[in-house]
Amino acid sequence: MSVELFFPTPESQRRVRAGPLADDIDAFAGWLAAEGYAPFTAKQKLRFATDLSHWIESSALAVEDLDLERVETFRSARDPRRQRRGDAATARQLLDLLRDAGRIPPPRSDPPGDDPIGPVVRCYERFLLDERGVKPATLANYLPTIRAFLADRFGTRDIALESLSVQDANQFILRESQRLGVPRTKLVGTALRSFLRHLHQRGAIAADLAGAIPPVVNWSLGGLPKSLKPEEVESILSGCDRSTVAGRRDYAVLLLLARLGLRGGEVAALTLDDFDWDAAIVTVSGKGQRREPLPVPCDVGEAVADYLRNGRPPGCPTRRVFVRLNAPHRGFASTVAIDCVVRRALARAQLDPPFKGAHLLRHSLATGMLRNGATLEDIGQILRHRHPETTQIYAKLDLEALRTVAPPWPGGVACRIS
Repeated sequence: MSVELFFPTPESQRRVRAGPLADDIDAFAGWLAAEGYAPFTAKQKLRFATDLSHWIESSALAVEDLDLERVETFRSARDPRRQRRGDAATARQLLDLLRDAGRIPPPRSDPPGDDPIGPVVRCYERFLLDERGVKPATLANYLPTIRAFLADRFGTRDIALESLSVQDANQFILRESQRLGVPRTKLVGTALRSFLRHLHQRGAIAADLAGAIPPVVNWSLGGLPKSLKPEEVESILSGCDRSTVAGRRDYAVLLLLARLGLRGGEVAALTLDDFDWDAAIVTVSGKGQRREPLPVPCDVGEAVADYLRNGRPPGCPTRRVFVRLNAPHRGFASTVAIDCVVRRALARAQLDPPFKGAHLLRHSLATGMLRNGATLEDIGQILRHRHPETTQIYAKLDLEALRTVAPPWPGGVACRIS
């Protein structure tokens, strides 16, 4: 019995809990409460469900007849005075709840033939999942790239995989490079090589074209790591208004980045079970599925504990440490949310560095350590680099050491050009 959480009187409860969806409306109310929706928003969503329940009854439909198309028909017929901006999201949430409860069947798949690219991409997706065991993030990067490549090559025509050539792939990479940076262009090339190798293995193309796609050049150690000065790091930390929930959360996030040098994805993935408060240790899920324990400095521990006690929503259904401010209260979907925390902090501090992502604070930690006398080995251990070569980029910031290996200028002191 969950409708009572939002409608206190028996009469209002009776009006909301009506029609063939009466029990589902109760379950929907419980889900809304668990996800942390404000009472006003939850009432609007429950009234939507009630109106839909009455519409099903008046249309002589069964609950199992519901799908997105019929819900859209209901939305079009609903009294405009009762329509709200969030109705589309409410419809999706309610349909998901009904599917999970087995009340309606899963959504129908697209009819064959409507999308000639779809079957090819789905076959490649099954290969990546079943034979390569890739992570969801890899699918999210590879599949849109392959779909875009096939659309670029064939348009709406039938897909003739046997006609693909190395020139098709390389021209696509060149066109993409005009709008993408070097890292994303490298990813396009990697995805295409994987896809073409898959096509050759299944016999769809006669030759293995993957080896003929050259790598995108991105010179190792070609740039300087972007970093902030220590006083600039302190200014973005002090800019958090810790009297608010958002400020307490963002302050804890920024400290984990600045003091421990965590990657944005590592902060987003932290769970309540990762903290051993008695031992002052946090276990971080790093690259390559490695689990690494790190000591928690006092200021970091106090900031995280303050957020957990006075910021994180009580009864939150997720075990993630950091969650969205607005319902549904779920953990951050990716490192993008952590990047946004950093960007807002930089804007508050009126700082405008060329790079504004979460890695900026990781680089700033390493740069500060180097200037305070730490060795590259020390930095590699703090940043948990698997290979020493990864840390070598910071050697370019050690100017005193570089002067000892710089050759003298021919002819003595160089002349200043005015």
